Formats: sequence, structure tokens, C-alpha cells
Amino acid sequence: MGDRSSKEALFAEFAAVGKVLGNPKRLELLDLLSQGARSVEDLAAAASVGMSTCSAHLQTLREAGLVEARREGKRIYYSLSGDDVVGLWEQLRRVAQAHRPHTELARRAYLGPEDTDAVDTDELLRRLDEGDVVILDVRPEPEFAGGHLPGAMHIPLEELTDRLSELPRDREIVAYCRGRYCVLAHDAVRFLNANGIHARRATDGVVEWRLAGLPVTMS
Repeated sequence: MGDRSSKEALFAEFAAVGKVLGNPKRLELLDLLSQGARSVEDLAAAASVGMSTCSAHLQTLREAGLVEARREGKRIYYSLSGDDVVGLWEQLRRVAQAHRPHTELARRAYLGPEDTDAVDTDELLRRLDEGDVVILDVRPEPEFAGGHLPGAMHIPLEELTDRLSELPRDREIVAYCRGRYCVLAHDAVRFLNANGIHARRATDGVVEWRLAGLPVTMS
């Protein structure tokens, strides 16, 4: 039987991981990295923090073993240490959603009214096989490059206004983004419907597809 000090040392290791997850900005960085590797510059801009603050958060995540870093030229790129870290992030969200009532209130406030129709993954895959739907990825370029659904068309949300003519009008558009807690697909569908294009959003995104073992293409 192990002694008390050994048990406490073991639980301290578990606590080290839990401790770094107790910061909203670090969780946002994990969410961004669940889409694929990103440079420190990209992460700082996407998370709306300064470079030094972003670097400090990433270093903390690295010390806890949740992220890895590599250098390419003058830039440092970070990525999650494994798919199990993606699973940890997804499970944390599920637990919060199930057991903290204010989580649902916060989700609704962030995503906006339930005024967009959704397509679940099974239907989406079936429609893809039938070839009667266009899959639209509305995430920023670095995230699309980090992994996307095979055959997806890419137009970042902020470019939709100028590139509306590129979308076919004889097939339904299904927009997707980071996952169930991402607002980009909601906003894209609202915009497309307001401009006469029939569109729905995917209930799932890249995080859920990775965890389900569905193919994700790199570019």
C-alpha cells in the first residue's frame, strides 16, 4: 500500500492540470488550439490579448503538459499535446453545461436567439454523399488550414459580404465553425438567409468531428 506522501504527490500532479484550467483566457486558447496549430501572433489576435500575456498563458499550459511548441523561423507555433486534450476540453464543457445552470444562460447570451435551423452530423454526411449540399467553413484562414471537413468551401465570416456571389443558389448551404459553442456559423446563416440564400448550420464542428474520428483534411 502506498504511503500518504506518495498519494498526495500523485494528486498534486492531477491538481497541476486542473489549476491551469481555472483561467478563462487559457481555456479560450485551448479552444483555439483545438482547431489546429497556431502562431503566438495569431493566438494573441484571436484571443484579444497582448503578445506578452498570451505567451505567459501558453507557457503555463506548456508546463502543465497540455500544449507543445515548435519554432519556424522567427515564429513560434503552439499545438495541443494530443487528442486527449481536445477530449478534456470537450468534457469540461459538457460537465459545465449539465451541472451549472448559468452555463446555459451564458451560452444563449453569446450565441444569440435560436433563430437558425441546424443539421446534425449524420444528415450532413448523408447529404454530402448525395452531393446536394455545399459545406461552408466560415472560420479564419489559420483554422481552416489546420483542419477542415473534406470538400468544404472556405469563406471566412468577415469576407461573406464581398464574396456572396461565389456561393451557388441551386443547393443548400450548410455552414460550420469551431463547434457547438462557436457563434460564427450562427452569424453566417443569419446573414445568408437575410440575403436570399437558403442556409442552415451544422450542429457540430471541427472539435466534435475530430473526437468522433471523422476525416479532417489539412491544407
